Amino acid sequence: MRGFSSLPIHRADLTASLVVFLVALPLCVGVAVASGVPAELGLITGIVGGLLVGLLPGSSLQVSGPAAGLTVLVFEAVQRYGIGALGVLVLGAGVVQMVLGVLRLGRWFRAVSVAVVQGMLAGIGLVLMAGQVYVLAGAEAPGSMAGKLSGLPGLVSGAGVSGPALAVGAGTVAVLVLWPRWRRAARVLPAPLVAVGVAAGATALFRLPVERIRVDGLLDAVRPPGGDDWARLVDLGMLGTVLALALIASAESLFSAAAVDRMHQGRRTDYDKELIAQGAGNTVCGALGALPMTAVIVRSSANVHAGARTKASRVLHGLWLLLFVAALPGALGAIPVAALAGVLVHAGFKLVPLRVLVPLWRGHRGEAVVLGVTAVTVVATSLFEGVLVGLLLAVAKTAWDISHVHVETVEGPGVLVVRVTGNATFLRLPELLDALEALPADRKVELELSGLRHTDHACAAELEGWAAQREARQAEGRAGARRGEEDGRREGALSSAP
Repeated sequence: MRGFSSLPIHRADLTASLVVFLVALPLCVGVAVASGVPAELGLITGIVGGLLVGLLPGSSLQVSGPAAGLTVLVFEAVQRYGIGALGVLVLGAGVVQMVLGVLRLGRWFRAVSVAVVQGMLAGIGLVLMAGQVYVLAGAEAPGSMAGKLSGLPGLVSGAGVSGPALAVGAGTVAVLVLWPRWRRAARVLPAPLVAVGVAAGATALFRLPVERIRVDGLLDAVRPPGGDDWARLVDLGMLGTVLALALIASAESLFSAAAVDRMHQGRRTDYDKELIAQGAGNTVCGALGALPMTAVIVRSSANVHAGARTKASRVLHGLWLLLFVAALPGALGAIPVAALAGVLVHAGFKLVPLRVLVPLWRGHRGEAVVLGVTAVTVVATSLFEGVLVGLLLAVAKTAWDISHVHVETVEGPGVLVVRVTGNATFLRLPELLDALEALPADRKVELELSGLRHTDHACAAELEGWAAQREARQAEGRAGARRGEEDGRREGALSSAP
C-alpha cells in the first residue's frame, strides 16, 4: 500500500520535471547568449543545477540554473577579462558561498532591504531590455549603455533594423504575453517554449534570413580554468567581481527560496544548507568554465504550480536537459537569435516591479526612492556600484527613520522642565538644537534626558555644550542684574545725600 500511495507523488514529480525542462531550455540558451558566451555554457549550468544542486539539501522545490539577474554582471566580466576568466570567477564565487553557508550566514541575507533587491532587479531588467532590443531588431548594438540608450530613438525610426528579425522578435514577445491567457494550454506548454517553437517554425517555413543559434556540443564548450586564469585573481577588479557574483547570486537564491516557501505547504528552506548547495553548484560550474547559477523564481514557481512534491522533479529536469542536448543538439540550431532576444526582453520587463511602484510611493516613499536610485545607478554605472549605492542609501534611510527625537516642555514649580525623548543622533541634531534654542532665555530650565533610548557622541557633546552655554548666559544675566541693582542703590544714596 505504501508503494501505491507514493505512486501519485512520483507521477506528479515526473510531470513537473517535464514542465520545468520546457521552461528552462529556452532560458538557459537565452541567458547564455545575453551574457556574451556560447549557448552550451548556459545548458551546462542548467544541467548542473538539476543533477547536482537538485540532490543537495536546502530547499526541496526551488530550481537552479542560469539567471537573467546575473547577465549584466557576467557580460561586463567577459568583456573586461575575457571568457577564459569566467571559470575562475564562478568557481571563486561558489567557494565564497559555501564558506558563508558553513559560517551560518545564510539567514543574514534576509536582512537586505527589499527595496534594494527590487531596485537591483529593476536595473538589471532595464539594462537587459536596452541591450536585447537591438538583437531583437537585428541591429548592431552600441558598446556602452549610454550609446544604447541614446540610440533607441534611431532604432524606433527604423535605422539599421532588419525586418525579418524584428518580425520574429516581436512575434515572440506577443506569444509570451498572450499565451498565458489561455490557461488550460499554458498549464501544458510553457509560454517561452511555445514562443521559441513558433519562431523557429516560422523561420524555417518562410526561410527567413535571420541569425540562428550555433551549438557545437557540450564537451567542446567545457573549458576548465588554467594556471594563467588563476594568476589573474591578484587583480582587485577580479576579486571584486567574485565577491559581487557570490553576494548577488546568494541574495537572489535566498529571496527566491522565501518566495517559493510561500507557494507550498511542504518543508521550509534551510538557508545555510541552500547557500552551501548553491556554492557547490557554482564551484562545479566554474570548474567546467560555465555560467554562474542561482535559484530561479520562474522555474521554481513552474515546478510548484505543476504539482511537484519532492526534489526528484528538479533532478529529473536536469536529466531531460542533458538527454535533449545529447540526442538532439541540432534542434537548438533552428532557434533564431531574435526569438531568444524576445524572451529576454520579456524577462527583463518582468524584472521591473511596476505593480509595486505606485503603492510603494504612496505608503513608503523613502523605500520607493531607494528602489529608484538603485535601479538608475545600476543602469548608469554598473551592477556592483548600483547595489552598493542602494545599500548605503537604505542604511541612511533607516538611520533617519529611527532617529526621531521629540522635545516636550512642562511647567514645573519655578522651573521649565524640558523632556527629550526618542533617539538623539547627529541626523536630528539641527532639529534638536532649534527646539532648545527656542526656549525662553529668562526661564530656569531643567533638562530631562531619561526618555532618550539612544544618544550618539555628537548629540551628547552638543547637549552638554548647550547646557553649559545656557547656564553661563543665565549666570551672566544674574550677575548683570545684581550689578544693576547695586548701581541703582548707589545712585539713590548719592541723590539723597545733602
